[in-house]
Amino acid sequence: METNLTWSEFEKVAMHVGTIIAVNDFPEARKPAYQLTIDFGKEIGVRKTSAQITKRYTKEQLLNRQIVAVVNFPKKQIGKFMSECLVLGAVGQEGDVILLAPDFKVENGLRIG
Repeated sequence: METNLTWSEFEKVAMHVGTIIAVNDFPEARKPAYQLTIDFGKEIGVRKTSAQITKRYTKEQLLNRQIVAVVNFPKKQIGKFMSECLVLGAVGQEGDVILLAPDFKVENGLRIG
């Protein structure tokens, strides 16, 4: 069951647009995943994360693609890799993820609201 949030709680979640500038295989991950490097603009900078998005996307499809991510979660150690943000997507019944993204190219770092 989903829990209702207050508006002030929602405002604490920092969702921003970024552009994927590097994609690498992540063979150490328990489930198939990529390591992503994402540019969120001058204010936020470049962040790294891993994402289990190998069912729908190739590395070539992801490079230079804009996505939406949460940038204010604490860093999370995943094996030898440090995840610095959480890429957002719709999760299908088979566990495949469809990334959330703006319809048009926008400035990196824009906040989602």
